[in-house]
Amino acid sequence: MGLTAGLSPGPLLMLLISETIKRNRKAGILVACVPLITDLPIVLISIFVLQAISNYHFILGIISLLGALYLGYLAFENIKLKHFDPDIDELRSKSLKKGIITNFLNPNPYLFWMTIGAPTVLKGYRTNIFLSLCFVIGFYIFLVGSKIIIALLVDRSKALIKSSLYVMLIKILGLMLLVFSLIFIKESLVHFKLLN
Repeated sequence: MGLTAGLSPGPLLMLLISETIKRNRKAGILVACVPLITDLPIVLISIFVLQAISNYHFILGIISLLGALYLGYLAFENIKLKHFDPDIDELRSKSLKKGIITNFLNPNPYLFWMTIGAPTVLKGYRTNIFLSLCFVIGFYIFLVGSKIIIALLVDRSKALIKSSLYVMLIKILGLMLLVFSLIFIKESLVHFKLLN
């Protein structure tokens, strides 16, 4: 999930590419690290809210279903991608500040943590807190790591991001998201007590 979030086109990736091309890879890497700054309050609030409603299976079923729909939407967006051509002229510098503002105003982290991330963390916590920590740490290693790799690659080869290889990778990740979407549909059916 972290790899898909890191590589999929979106506002933060656009900013990362723009800053790397206009300035340098250091600016791109700063933008790549923005989720480590902006996501903590989102993660904590999401976990707190879901923990408070953890005994309300119908609500959890709805949240799981919304997570499945959101993942399905992201999968569809990735699978239908034909080419990726970032509009570099639209963005300006001040990498870290712009990245923080962009990520705080981006609905994707909120949607992800309320419908997918927090339920996964809480499910892991019920089994073993180590599983929850592994999910969060692994998610951010892949999210931030993939964005750093993109910044380094864009710095070396500006044409890579427009290549058919990149588009193919996004489509493959879209199929993986589709699998996760089906898993969340199953989770929602369990919460609705339609499946054991």
